[in-house]
Formats: sequence, C-alpha cells, structure tokens
Amino acid sequence: MKRLILTAILAAGLAAPAFADVTVKATASGKGMGVTSSTATTTYIKGNKMRTDTVSGDTTRTMIFDVDGQKLYSFDSKKKEADAWDMQAFGGEISKSVDTSEMKATVKPNGKTKDIAGKSAAGYDMEISMPATIGGEKGMKMTVLLTGPMWIVKGAPGTAEYIAFYKGAVEKGWIFSDPRAAKGSPGQARAMAEMYKQLSATGGVPYETEMNIKMAGDGQMAAMMAKMGGMTMTSTVQSVETGTISADMFAPPAGYKIVEKK
Repeated sequence: MKRLILTAILAAGLAAPAFADVTVKATASGKGMGVTSSTATTTYIKGNKMRTDTVSGDTTRTMIFDVDGQKLYSFDSKKKEADAWDMQAFGGEISKSVDTSEMKATVKPNGKTKDIAGKSAAGYDMEISMPATIGGEKGMKMTVLLTGPMWIVKGAPGTAEYIAFYKGAVEKGWIFSDPRAAKGSPGQARAMAEMYKQLSATGGVPYETEMNIKMAGDGQMAAMMAKMGGMTMTSTVQSVETGTISADMFAPPAGYKIVEKK
C-alpha cells in the first residue's frame, strides 16, 4: 500500500502540461515511509480525456481519466483486466473524509527563474493545509501539509486548455491519483487536486514540482506517522510534443475484462 500511494502521487504530479492532443514525457523520483521510487511517465491529453502510462521496473501502470463520462480506468501491463471507477460517486465518498471548509491553500511567486526543457520557468512557492480523517468518516482526525517549490512555464503548448481541464475536473470533485491509494489517504488526494486548482490561477503550466507531504495530528497513529516522516516527490518534464492521438488510447484495450469498482 505504501508503494501504491507513492507511485500514485508521482503519477498525479506528472499530469500533463497541456490539454488538446499533446504527448508529454517526464521523470520522477520519490521517497518516504520506507519506500523509494523512480518512474518515467508518458501523458496523453485529448479533449476532456487524459491517459498516464507510468513505467516502474518491468511494469507499466495506466490510468485513463474520462471527465465527461465521470469514469476512471486503471490497469497494468501484467494482467488483462481494468478497474473502472464511477468518479462522481467516489468523489462523494472522499468528501466525507475531507473538510474542505477549513482548507488553506496558497501558491505565490518567489521571484526566481530557471530553464526547464528549453523553456523559461518562473518559481512559485506552494503551501496547502487540508484537514482529513483516516479510517472513514469517524476515523482519526489529521492535517495533511503539502509544501514545495513549483516552476511554472507561461505560454507553453496547450496552456489555456490545461487550465480549463483542471478547473473543470476539480469542480466536479475529481482526484488525479489511483482511487485505491486515495481511499487510504483521502487528504493527500484532495490536497493534490487543490494544488492543480491553485496552479491554474498562475496562468501557466508546472514543468517541475517538488512536493513535500507531511501529516500532523493527535493520537498514537499521528505520532507513529510523524516518526516515520513525510514523503518527498520531484517531477520534471522532459519533452512536450503535439500531434493527433488516436481515440483508442483513451479506453482499456480490446479484450480486457472490465471490473466495476466502488
């Protein structure tokens, strides 16, 4: 489960800096909770659909986000079946464990610049505080803290579409990680979604992110998690290409068994 959470967050952090028909290649590394992970991700965007292929070791894990259809498909390269999630219902379940009314979120420019993938990126500092419970609606109360620098490229391919996509998806209660991981860490999943909403207000696209995730709270579980430390993920875009992508890429492969999940 720890590796699943870390991999899912990494994949979410690599969500593509574009909408329309765009292919983005990126790399990521992360560590925390006794797990170290290194991945390469290719993200495909077409209209209101997004697909991420994340390679870790000899396995490729795929997630397909169909915002209009309110469906998320998840499958890997080692078995011919795909999990299908009703995201409208799932978003409602996650909301029961997250108090967005007390959330605090800021993304502020820090005056720094750097070149990434041939683009000039402006530095921003992000800070998100999200109250949540672990173990269901009546579980242990904790606060998820997500901080770190972001490097934003303005005028990148698909910027306007990128902003519209994330705004619309977050408004519909979407998350951008594997639902299995989100069930175990609903605060992290919702904080990640809020991060993209905040980034859309910058008028640009994140080409590099460093996310430091910590949990704080009272009780034995909170003390144990604090002792284990938080998680740190860094993701960097390597290339962005435009060009028509086949619609077949945004559905599970033919012959795959579809398993409905709740």
